[in-house]
Amino acid sequence: MLAKNKPQLGRRAVYFFAIIRAMKKLPFILLNFLIILYVNFISLCLEIFYHVRGAGAVSGMILFYFSLLFSLLLAVFLLANIWIKTKKTPTKTIYLLYSGSHQLVLFLTSLCASLVLILCIFPGLYRANQSARDIKTTAILGIISLIHIILAETILFWNGMIRIFVSSTQLGIKRRILSVICAWIPGLNIYYLTKMIHITSLEAEQETEKWELNQARKESRVCETKYPILMVHGVFFRDFRYLNYWGRIAPELIRNGACVYFGNQQSAASVEECGRELAERIQQVCKETGCEKINIIAHSKGGLDSRSAITHFGAAPYVASLTTINTPHRGCLFADYLLSRIPEKTRNTVARTYNSTLKKLGDHDPDFLCAVTDLTASACEAFNRKTPDMPDVLYESVMSYCKKAKSGKFPLNMSYPLVKHFDGINDGLVSVDSARWGSHFTLIEPAGRRGVSHGDMIDLYRENISGFDVREFYCQIAENLKRRSL
Repeated sequence: MLAKNKPQLGRRAVYFFAIIRAMKKLPFILLNFLIILYVNFISLCLEIFYHVRGAGAVSGMILFYFSLLFSLLLAVFLLANIWIKTKKTPTKTIYLLYSGSHQLVLFLTSLCASLVLILCIFPGLYRANQSARDIKTTAILGIISLIHIILAETILFWNGMIRIFVSSTQLGIKRRILSVICAWIPGLNIYYLTKMIHITSLEAEQETEKWELNQARKESRVCETKYPILMVHGVFFRDFRYLNYWGRIAPELIRNGACVYFGNQQSAASVEECGRELAERIQQVCKETGCEKINIIAHSKGGLDSRSAITHFGAAPYVASLTTINTPHRGCLFADYLLSRIPEKTRNTVARTYNSTLKKLGDHDPDFLCAVTDLTASACEAFNRKTPDMPDVLYESVMSYCKKAKSGKFPLNMSYPLVKHFDGINDGLVSVDSARWGSHFTLIEPAGRRGVSHGDMIDLYRENISGFDVREFYCQIAENLKRRSL
């Protein structure tokens, strides 16, 4: 008997929780109904008044109650556009994401209902009113009803679109442009709107979960390492104040207790020159914080720059650990190939253009050709021979890879096949074999067909990747350093 009752109890529990979930949606379902009723109120009134027009004795009372109902529905409509609260939200950005996506759901449901009601009501009214006067009256009221529907739907649509446009990071520039283009194509506009609703709703859920996680571990300060963290950028980028190379990573680390500094070395200089600059920066951070050492997290060429600073420029006593992220420790064979094939005149022209631009962005002595040459397989082989790891520094490395060219955004989607031909599995720039270094190597292999690109590893595109939370990954790096008293 007991064995037979267990499945029944399980099913009852499932049904119970299903009912609970459905009840949580009732307020929004009711709001949908009221909005649909308001948007199509005039059309529905036309239909009702047609059926009761013979009852003149009660027409005044009917008009009074219908006017009162319209006022109440108008108040609901205005309130829904000003303040729509579907669930408790921790931040203003998350609220805008939730409310904007729900606003667009209201728009879609009310629009579909309006189209159905128009097709059902007005043809019947036209056929029922045969006199010229009735037809004219019906036409005028129909136009008024249509104007009312268009105005109401326009308010709902733009209210929702503005909210998600100003708050969403996952839509990106590409999707925003596509939404404007698709808006003018019937059928496709509805499809793309539903896609945008899905993206922003999911983003709101993910950001809420992230906020809740950070609140739960707020007291433990999981990223509060013994030594401050120095984040070192890669080639052709700088540590700008308002355009962070590390995306949402650094704020997430700070939020969980980390003390974060940035390398601030030149964006395009030789490994040697950048190493010299980093060594000075490391000592500066130690002096500012009063700490004996620092932990370095370096991306791409920044890993080579950091190794140069540690081994050749006296930074070893001040460095507790170096974690390299997608760093080409053994160089890139495709870089050797490109430099050998591109004519010298073309190389010099490109170099001058880059150097001029980089100088305007803050580099005092940029050298494009030196920076690129130092990333070749031959240059890295020579660098590794003369740059041994220092015994008192913990060296670890991390690498990701793309599963197809489309996994990386431009220009990584273009370079991926070339790198794969020469170097094998890669992240769009660096091969997996080239990135292995130190006492411990971590290879990121997310589920699905996408993979994680060179840019994804620094949250360059601020994109939430299914199966890989880049912000949480860096929190785990810091947490592991803390666990080892570093």
